[in-house]
Amino acid sequence: MRIRNSGIWRIFAANKKMMDKTKSEDKKVSVVILNWNGKSLLEKFLPVALANTPDDMAEIVVADNASSDDSLDFLRANYPDVRLIVMPENYGFAEGYNRVMDYVSAPYIVLLNSDVEVSPGWLDEPVSILDTEPDVAAVQPRILSYNDRSRFEYAGAAGGWIDCYGYPFCRGRVLDCVEEDKGQYSEATDIFWASGACCIMRRSSFVEAGGFDKTFFAHQEEIDLCWRLRSRGQRFRYAPTSTVYHIGAATLRVESPRKTFLNFRNNLLMIYKNLPDRRLRYVMWCRFLLDNLALVHFLLTCKFANAKAVFRARMAFHKLKTSYRETRRKNIAMTVVDPIPEMLQRNMLLSYYLKGQKTFTQLISV
Repeated sequence: MRIRNSGIWRIFAANKKMMDKTKSEDKKVSVVILNWNGKSLLEKFLPVALANTPDDMAEIVVADNASSDDSLDFLRANYPDVRLIVMPENYGFAEGYNRVMDYVSAPYIVLLNSDVEVSPGWLDEPVSILDTEPDVAAVQPRILSYNDRSRFEYAGAAGGWIDCYGYPFCRGRVLDCVEEDKGQYSEATDIFWASGACCIMRRSSFVEAGGFDKTFFAHQEEIDLCWRLRSRGQRFRYAPTSTVYHIGAATLRVESPRKTFLNFRNNLLMIYKNLPDRRLRYVMWCRFLLDNLALVHFLLTCKFANAKAVFRARMAFHKLKTSYRETRRKNIAMTVVDPIPEMLQRNMLLSYYLKGQKTFTQLISV
């Protein structure tokens, strides 16, 4: 008898989803670790997350993106009390977290990479900010490098900004220049975007804004979501007393052509979706020139697969552009903050390469 195709199975699945939601209703926070073939990372970092996360306030959930390693067997054998959500296929970071929202109902959701080590008290300041500042959609902790704990980590550092051409950077990291943490970013402050490596967010903000754009699959989906929410009047905060340590690039290596493709394509989509009309045409023309310069750079450095990835990304963007017109219209219609204070109103690349402004402080002091 093929139960999975019967009405009985659908009723069972619906009841299970409801029971999973009920489990998180008595918790203020659901810490969700999205896993894909990451057994070694779970072995290393899940025990630390369990030890440093107060179970009276938060639950830890592992959402598995159809791993082909033995992640599930490991979790079931060693952590049977950790709630497990099993996806039927690999939905990527973006759609994976979108689907998780059907299974959790805690008011605050933590998006936590599987290669992040949390520290004692890491939830205290972020939860306090969300409790006391209702217009804050999400909070990011201080993200330091796991391998060099004196330095910030590339993916988030001390909170994200963006320039008016769509190039993201961080307080503590501009392009490949990653700063040592000397206490220069020890104040709580507003930021443009919170890193998906560790983001403590209101579930309501995530859901009401439509979640991540699943077309992105991975890379820059959190910046796109933050741009959407920030332009609608919500804020993002950096919590300096909360510290986590991130390995980074644990899924795709830094020079991966796949990563190059996703970053360039998703960045163009993000600009098209969110940038106000008065600047869109000019910025897109500048990006055509700058993206082609990047392509030439890859060719000159013999990174031919990456050069091809840039070309493919631009072609993919143009194919998708028409289908995003209504999304853009809706986003622009809901915009109430323009310009956004945490957006650098000039080209970060020119400041970096021509003027030598290679730190966040140098960029914004002009």
